[in-house]
Formats: sequence, structure tokens, C-alpha cells
Amino acid sequence: MSSARFDQLPLDPSLLGNLNDLGYTQMTEIQARALPELLAGRDVIGQAKTGSGKTATFGLALLNKLRVERFRVQGLVLCPTRELADQVARELRKLARAIHNIKILTLCGGMPFGPQLASLDHGAHIVVGTPGRIEEHVRKGKLDLSEVHTLVLDEADRMLDMGFQETVDAIVAGTPAARQSLLFSATYPDSIEALAARVLHNPVRITVESKHSAQTINQHFYRVGNNEQRLAAVAQLLWHFQPGSAVIFLQHQTGNRRDCHPPE
Repeated sequence: MSSARFDQLPLDPSLLGNLNDLGYTQMTEIQARALPELLAGRDVIGQAKTGSGKTATFGLALLNKLRVERFRVQGLVLCPTRELADQVARELRKLARAIHNIKILTLCGGMPFGPQLASLDHGAHIVVGTPGRIEEHVRKGKLDLSEVHTLVLDEADRMLDMGFQETVDAIVAGTPAARQSLLFSATYPDSIEALAARVLHNPVRITVESKHSAQTINQHFYRVGNNEQRLAAVAQLLWHFQPGSAVIFLQHQTGNRRDCHPPE
């Protein structure tokens, strides 16, 4: 966390008031370094890990110049997965809750096409979605990007890893040349550099190193015996902590599949 405060920025008073209500006072490093550039209208490449505060970074910049009285798509955020798009849309809605009559629409693959068409018929100010579904709506003439003033490529390295390069290029071609473009990526391989060269104009590059402390990650070590005890230990830990989500890494072994159930 940096020592810079949001109220030092030339943000709309409604956004500042909402940030204060949310308890957001001090900026993270990526926010402190990128937001002044974004609010000045510069294109930005942000290299930062998940959890660094990048969604609020581009979200505040996008919302600050949104003309809510003009009911057209003005902001487009591309994400590699539906899960990330949903997460970004929720954060944007939270940041925008002091702006009346704003509509933020999520368009992702794996969801029914019809309801998305109905939502598009009613218009939106900001669209967040995955490249494949966004490109499909654009190609079919259902999504007009001619008034987009802010384009965000979030986790761009993952999008390219998933084979979305041509799809992203097709979407970008449908946006105005005079837009502001923001690219966020955890890594910066040659493919990202090439994408940035095609999409961004004279960008500022900001790199924030990943930092963790004892306050952000807690580690526990448990010594157990054979495989049967390990299964029981994992079940007991899941039952005790009851995490909302969990990732378990294990060594693959052949043989019968065993289910791990929490204790009664």
C-alpha cells in the first residue's frame, strides 16, 4: 500500500465520496503510479499481479470520463475468462454505485445468447466480456463499438495464451482510433509487446513487483503419515476452515479412485 490518497486525484466528487464510503482511502502502488497517467488520457501498460488493485485502477479512469447521459457503449473491458469478467463487472458496479442510471453489461461465452441480445437492445455504458462472445456480437451487428473511448485488455497474457490474438485484433478494429487503450498483464513476453504495439499509442509502461507479507499469506504445516491419514487430514482441514474455494495439488497415482469426505 502506498501513502498516496485517492482524494489527491482529480476524480469526480461522486466517485471520491463512494470510495470513502467503501473505505478506500490509500492507493495501492499500481493505482498511485497509473491513475495520474490514466486521468491525463495516456495509454498505459500495467504489469502487475492479480490482487494489486488494477481493476479499480482502470475502473476509476473509465468511470471518471463516462457520460452517463449518453446511452452508448463507451467502455469495453476484455477478459480471458467468464469468471474474471464477472469479477471485474462486480467491482465496476461497486465503484459506480454513486452514478445514477449507469448500466454495466457482461457478455461471456458459455451463457445463453438470447438474453444477451435482449440486454444489448436496452443499451449499456460499459461492456465487460470474453473475446469470443464479444467478437460474435460485433460480427453479427449486435454490439456497436463506434463510441468506445476506453478499451481495457485485462490479463492480456492469458488471452494470448488461450489463442485469442486474432479475435482481439478483430474487436479492436471495430473501435475508434482515437480511443484510450489500457493493457494489463502479469508477464510481458514478446507476444504482449507486439500486441501493445498494435493497440496502444505511445504508452506509459508501469511495472509493479509482486509483494507478499505475513499479513497477506498464512502458511501452516501438518505432518501426517500414510495415504489414508493424508486423506483424513485433508478432509479434516477442509471441514475446519470451510474455504469458499480451494486448490489441492497431489501426485498422480494409478489405482482405484478414492473420494475424500468430511467427517460426520
